[in-house]
Amino acid sequence: MKTGREYDLRHRCHDSAYILKRWRAVARAARFETTTLHTTPEGYPIYLFRTPRHAEGGLYLSAGVHGDEPAPVAALIDWAEDNLAVLRRSNACLVPLFNPAGLDRNTRADHEGTDLNRNFNNVGHPHTGAWLRAVEGRRFSCGVTLHEDYDAQGVYAYEVSRDPALSTQPFLQEAEKWLPRDSRSWIDGFPARSGVIKRSRIPKNLPGLPEALVLFQHHAPASFTFETPSEFSLARRVAAQRAIIDTAFLLHGR
Repeated sequence: MKTGREYDLRHRCHDSAYILKRWRAVARAARFETTTLHTTPEGYPIYLFRTPRHAEGGLYLSAGVHGDEPAPVAALIDWAEDNLAVLRRSNACLVPLFNPAGLDRNTRADHEGTDLNRNFNNVGHPHTGAWLRAVEGRRFSCGVTLHEDYDAQGVYAYEVSRDPALSTQPFLQEAEKWLPRDSRSWIDGFPARSGVIKRSRIPKNLPGLPEALVLFQHHAPASFTFETPSEFSLARRVAAQRAIIDTAFLLHGR
């Protein structure tokens, strides 16, 4: 495993043009169906990829909604380049970089200062409106969204599920080979146990809905958000995120 400095220099984790170029190569090699949801004022496309076997069910996986969370973006493109055969036989929908302007700027928000993860029920925003139209009527076996948290003391998850058999535990067990679990009893203002914040319903009075909750509301029986601690080394965070991605495809990418 590379050190964080070596990893960042080699992979240019805040270089959206470079990362999107790599995704176009993966899309050709893995024979994805590609939808451009929107093109930003800077000329960056927001891609939604469907694997060749895409059908009802399967995995939904996204990264890069917040631009100051680079490890999920780096992990997903690295994993994809190393797993082209898996992608060709999988049933999955991927949105690998939802906020390229934020990634370039190393900011949570997009180029207009909007937190996209509080806008996934907003049909009027060009990013989220296009996303809502693209996934309209689709059902997935599970939604997985990849994030980071600078306050985190280890890896943790938000778990929203209608099915007790669908759990974040297998993901966290693999991720903690690289990072400890966040052991706090309260995380991000919510009660937590063994690194898991569990919900069975959408909280009321939210100013806007995050991607994970819209997925749970309309598209999947379970929606999981994974957070790695952004104060830990980049290499370990990427490794933990890759372990989560591996588990997602193993359990739900069929």
